[in-house]
Amino acid sequence: GLADDVDLQLLKAAFIPFGDILDVQIPLDPESDGHRGFGFVEFELVEDASAAIDNMHESELLGRTLRVNHARPMKNPQSFSHSRAVWDQDEWLREHAGTDEQGKALTTEEFTQRMREGKLLEKDAGSSEAKKAKVDP
Repeated sequence: GLADDVDLQLLKAAFIPFGDILDVQIPLDPESDGHRGFGFVEFELVEDASAAIDNMHESELLGRTLRVNHARPMKNPQSFSHSRAVWDQDEWLREHAGTDEQGKALTTEEFTQRMREGKLLEKDAGSSEAKKAKVDP
């Protein structure tokens, strides 16, 4: 991983010889106020990224051996994303969404529509804590 003293400027300087860089990121650890020990360097051209990997993998930066590879998508981005409604997750929907008039589980689309229209039945609104937290506008 990256040494504690590595910052955005140093990481960019280490990789700029391989081509034009679009972005450099070093994710921060909110608990320690430092970085999490890894970073991302985005090159303009795939060939430049490949050259950086070929030349920098297992090299040393401030006394630490670097592991350099292509970034992969997160395995479960939904657990880190707040851009989707919680009821878009099937597990939450099965547990909290309730049923339609025939007793059939609501689909994501049906639940979303009922939420928008304010037509969820009291029994479909989830736990008793959720019912207590309702506010009447």
